[in-house]
Amino acid sequence: MIFDFTHDHGGERLSGVYGGDPSGVTAVVLHGAGTSSTERLLPLAREFVAHGCRGIAFDFSGHGGSTGRLSESSLRRRFEQAVAVIDAYAPADGPLVLVGFSMSGQTVADLVRHYGHRVTALGLCAPAVYTAQAWDVPFGDGNGRFSETIRQPGSWRQTPALEVLRAYEGRAVLAVPGTDTVIPAAVTEAVQDALAARAQYSRFDLPDAQHQLGTWFRDHAEDRRKFVEEVLTGLDDRGWTATRAWVAKHIGNDRSVADSRLLSGGWSSQMRRLTLDDGSDLVQRTLVKPFFRHAGSGLLAREASVLTLLEGQEGVPAPEFVAVDATAEHCDHPTLLMSALPGRVRVDEDDLDRRLDLLAAQLVRIHGVVPDDRPRTYQAWTSPEHIRPPVGRLGERAVDMIRRDPPSYEGCFLHRDFHPGNVLFTGAGPGLRITGVVDWVEASCGPADLDVAHCSTALALLHGPRHGLDFRERYEAHGGRDLADGADHLYWRLLDALHYCPDATKLAGPWRDLGRHDLTPDLLGDRLEAYMDGLLQRYG
Repeated sequence: MIFDFTHDHGGERLSGVYGGDPSGVTAVVLHGAGTSSTERLLPLAREFVAHGCRGIAFDFSGHGGSTGRLSESSLRRRFEQAVAVIDAYAPADGPLVLVGFSMSGQTVADLVRHYGHRVTALGLCAPAVYTAQAWDVPFGDGNGRFSETIRQPGSWRQTPALEVLRAYEGRAVLAVPGTDTVIPAAVTEAVQDALAARAQYSRFDLPDAQHQLGTWFRDHAEDRRKFVEEVLTGLDDRGWTATRAWVAKHIGNDRSVADSRLLSGGWSSQMRRLTLDDGSDLVQRTLVKPFFRHAGSGLLAREASVLTLLEGQEGVPAPEFVAVDATAEHCDHPTLLMSALPGRVRVDEDDLDRRLDLLAAQLVRIHGVVPDDRPRTYQAWTSPEHIRPPVGRLGERAVDMIRRDPPSYEGCFLHRDFHPGNVLFTGAGPGLRITGVVDWVEASCGPADLDVAHCSTALALLHGPRHGLDFRERYEAHGGRDLADGADHLYWRLLDALHYCPDATKLAGPWRDLGRHDLTPDLLGDRLEAYMDGLLQRYG
């Protein structure tokens, strides 16, 4: 049963509803801006109650049955009002499920920061996020300072909300309408990327809906039920119930997971180090981002076969394969379980010359692997039609150099994603050595030039153009395979480098998570252009 309430806060009277089991999780449903109110969200609140939750929904000041003037409200006041209502009507210290529509996407992020580990699940419905400069500014009449601030192009990129969502590790569902003329697609993509970093994330697409998802859920009972069930999936394990059960099955009845720790540096996957009760460690790769999840059956099945191939391969320290659920038949997401390797990723500047030599020598050994079964042929990650090169003659010339058929080559076994972020080191100085090479998802057959090119691009961005330009010579000095000359080698180098135009932060994002905060978009852009210019001068 749902009951009405009024709650006095800050000189205003907030109107709302609550009901359901007070001993369970509390689901808090927050409406958006404009003419939104709790009225259209009552069926959703009742749905949560029907699923065993305590449900709370209320009107922010200036909306529905609450007092106050909307023009005097602000993002800060919405957050403070939500805290006041939750503290008054939710069981103290009990678990929270936060559901926010449109503007309340920002409020949900603010509440996650405030309540921390109490928040076990999120439901974000066509959410908005805003620059920190707008948080204290009154909304006004739609033409004042608040509107001016949030309408600055790209201002939302400065929001603290994305970092809060990136750090969140519970269950998260993003409801996305097929047509949204209010929230830019770039905002939705940024929220999705943030949630996919650590959360047990799912996307809930509503192809026939528009921005007003509160109205949609009110009028479409089946979608409303499915959405609530998605949000509440595996709630006792913060969304990971199925995956944890699958892991337990494959490590055996005599062992259990004593600790799980998210590893830094991943981009396509969530990587977790699982410490078992006998002191041994495993690594769990989980494909959460929708693009990679949909490709999971091919990606993880391929990595599983490559790890099996490399078992016992001298000179190539790869993880040992344990188990795989490539189609998420048993897990919450496509998942691969493998052994943990010693060492750590190094992206600092210490022992750099020695590390680069070790990288080159390791790549030579990888290219020396001769598999019994030829792996798939490499796939190019870009093409002239899909590149947005740097403005000017340099960009035009670089793209022109790859506007041709690929050069002929003698194929060899490729890692295909070999760079410092996928190599583990131990020791220092003369004792420095490589103890692991990870992320074999893209392993394939192709020209050695392509692996050299990819590592070179990464080195140019991470340590400066000179180190990328000179990596070929290091590779050849360690006895590498014959590489192409002149324009043919330039083709492979530019094919890789142009993949990261105009936003090289795609490759460098995990490096910043590892402490390289100096790698700003401007610095990366300058390094990438200088590197391509150097390639054109050397091989063009």
